[in-house]
Amino acid sequence: MRSIARGTAAALAGVAVLCLWAPAQAVAGPDAARSSAAYCGPDKATGLAVWADPADSCATALQVASAYAKARSGTARVPVTVRTDGGTWTCQERQGDPNPYQECVDTGGSGRRVVLSS
Repeated sequence: MRSIARGTAAALAGVAVLCLWAPAQAVAGPDAARSSAAYCGPDKATGLAVWADPADSCATALQVASAYAKARSGTARVPVTVRTDGGTWTCQERQGDPNPYQECVDTGGSGRRVVLSS
């Protein structure tokens, strides 16, 4: 009887760890955990969390998020091009797991991206 109770407790502990770990992966899009993304703060216009990848570009990420919020039309699924001091970016909604998120990618080929998530 004790082995069943220990097995059940171990299984519940494992589920708890997975539940606590999984949302951190989904917050900034599917690749955030494997990248050097950093949380930069909320976008003032939308309140969405802004993530920068690479982490040293938070100032640019916040500019891009602000420009995207202003330029975005009624539907987030249509790609939008925004221009900031940091360059030209293509932004659009992406399907996350489970929630969608907004992603902006530097069109200059630098590999920089900005992710907005709730």
